[in-house]
Amino acid sequence: MTAGVAPSIPAGFEAIEMGGAFMAINGPLFKRRRDGEFALGLRIEPRHVNPMANLHGGMMASFCDMLLVLVAHHQSEALRAHFMPTVSLQLDYLAPAPLGCWIEGGGQLLRTTRSLAFVQALVTADGQPCVRASGVLKIGPLIDEVMARGRAPSS
Repeated sequence: MTAGVAPSIPAGFEAIEMGGAFMAINGPLFKRRRDGEFALGLRIEPRHVNPMANLHGGMMASFCDMLLVLVAHHQSEALRAHFMPTVSLQLDYLAPAPLGCWIEGGGQLLRTTRSLAFVQALVTADGQPCVRASGVLKIGPLIDEVMARGRAPSS
């Protein structure tokens, strides 16, 4: 990546504003909806990497956390309006995601109960699998209610 040059974003992706101030600082994230499928993407910048010039594991965890929620929202109209805090997040780091690469993830909503959603995803780095993620999300209050209070719920 050349200083002062905006990194390229794959065709069909558009910026997404979600995740509050934390993701605003650590993004930008990009989404694509095509043929009924949802994908989330991120171009790896110098501020995202560890001393080995690979995406920091904590940043990948944050990306996967957002990905699982967005997959659930995309695949279930009933969940779309809900804040969904993470109860459990499991990651299998399969390969590094080097500086400058494009990471992209998609997934499946596996099951919902009255209060939980079970989701899995695969993230690639320039097309190569780099992380397998799965998680359990709590079906929380309506997003509009959370936003009206001006903060995330405590439970």
